[in-house]
Amino acid sequence: MEGDGMSDSAKRRIFTMLDADGDGVITRDEYLARVERAAAACGRDPQHPLVGAARSAHEEVFRQMDANGDGAVTLEEYSGWAGHDAFEESCRPALGSLFDLADLDGDGRLTRDEFTLLRTATGNSAEGAAAAFTALDPDSAGTVHRTVYLTAIHDYLTTGASPMAEAYPHHHTTPAPTPTR
Repeated sequence: MEGDGMSDSAKRRIFTMLDADGDGVITRDEYLARVERAAAACGRDPQHPLVGAARSAHEEVFRQMDANGDGAVTLEEYSGWAGHDAFEESCRPALGSLFDLADLDGDGRLTRDEFTLLRTATGNSAEGAAAAFTALDPDSAGTVHRTVYLTAIHDYLTTGASPMAEAYPHHHTTPAPTPTR
């Protein structure tokens, strides 16, 4: 993925967000917990088909990120994998699946509350989520369309800039623990 335009700082920032426990590696369980946190935050039953689809999409992303197959993705592995091709092949479906979990009425748009639930469940602060929502809803329609959301993430991943990313402070919160079943 060299030459994909993704900045090292963008890669580090995303890696840090995905490394929820801050130990320098993203484990499979840590990565897949994003799905469980988002499902729980959005009130989705763990057996709902959308939750299953999100799990499958995230399994594929993790498989691709974990270049040596040891169950732990290092910054080097992530940096070598991340970029435009990886986004289009596996991240877009995975991120779209999380969006779908939060889109409770299935209309392809998230309200401010749905957006905030999703973003805080996946490691962003409520303040950052609010600022990002405003950045992605410049005409104050009160919703963010799926395409706009995914384009903003793609732009950040591939160029290091997007309205959503620029709205976030340069830190993340530690997501709440995944509820036990």
